[in-house]
Amino acid sequence: MTDEQLGRPAVAPLVDSEINRSFTQGNSSKENKHRYPDYFYAGFWIRFFAYIVDTLCITAITGIFIGVPFNLLGLEKSSQTFSVYGILSLVIYLGYFILLTKLNQGQTIGKMIFGIQVVCFSEERLSWSTVLVREGACRFILKNTIFSLGYLVSIFTPNKQHLGDLFTETSVVTLNMLKASDCKGALNYHEQP
Repeated sequence: MTDEQLGRPAVAPLVDSEINRSFTQGNSSKENKHRYPDYFYAGFWIRFFAYIVDTLCITAITGIFIGVPFNLLGLEKSSQTFSVYGILSLVIYLGYFILLTKLNQGQTIGKMIFGIQVVCFSEERLSWSTVLVREGACRFILKNTIFSLGYLVSIFTPNKQHLGDLFTETSVVTLNMLKASDCKGALNYHEQP
């Protein structure tokens, strides 16, 4: 059965000249390790719901490791960024995303639940520098209410990248699509020549 009979779009393998042309744009000498069709990328809403799950996990961790000791010692829990509680909360927030993304192959708990994963276009596996920039610096900046609008950029970019993804050449893909593409047969859309 062909892709057209199955009602699925056919994606032809890229020719070497197309690969070279797409990767040399922008004077980048890095090879694109992950090249997927548009529909492999996770959309804004699934990423948003994964973020909500992650926020719930971070809130629980913060409550256990910081909230309980602060309550027992009778210390004030101020949510301001430059208070002791605020700095410790920020360390847990950033540490959660940095450590889980790096050590769990691009997945936090929320991403695992929703079956999505961070991939880098220029690296086979996420490096510490990529994770620190994407999950550390960019999340710190995008955590601010005004700058959080940078997440909305993912709605309009072809590879569904938010501002942090654009800086680090990363995006988020749906694992079910990757598994389906790895199976032999009609679902193998992105075979390399």
